[in-house]
Amino acid sequence: MTATTPQTIAQSSPSSTRSLATWPVWLVGVLATLAGAVVTEVFALIARGAGVPMEAASPGAKEAAEIPVGGFAGGVVFWSIAGIVLAVVLARWAKRPARTFVVVTVALTALSMAGPAAAPHTATSTQIVLAVSHVVAAAVIIPVLARRLARHHR
Repeated sequence: MTATTPQTIAQSSPSSTRSLATWPVWLVGVLATLAGAVVTEVFALIARGAGVPMEAASPGAKEAAEIPVGGFAGGVVFWSIAGIVLAVVLARWAKRPARTFVVVTVALTALSMAGPAAAPHTATSTQIVLAVSHVVAAAVIIPVLARRLARHHR
């Protein structure tokens, strides 16, 4: 039985995904972010269409404000910039960049759940959609960047 390593995964992948190893980490991060933003926004639009009120309040706010169409995608892009910077830094200096990236980003995704949970003047259904949207974005972006980092050669 053959052990599964990043190298065996790369060897068994179609040639189109092998080229991912030659792309700059930042570019893979940008493309993953765009995909994550689109998927997350579609998720939010489905929730909106299902009748979930898209109004939330920041801590300290007196009332909820409407989350505009495009707001979920914008949030994904904004926060993913930090993830892309992290991936580039880890690719340069970490011994095990993929593993470190996954551990840090999964922990940060878990911590991000505190925001929706603590949102005042926000319907429970909206809080759930906000929290799940964090997981949706992470589920799209983290594996792509982790795969690229696993193929990184310093």
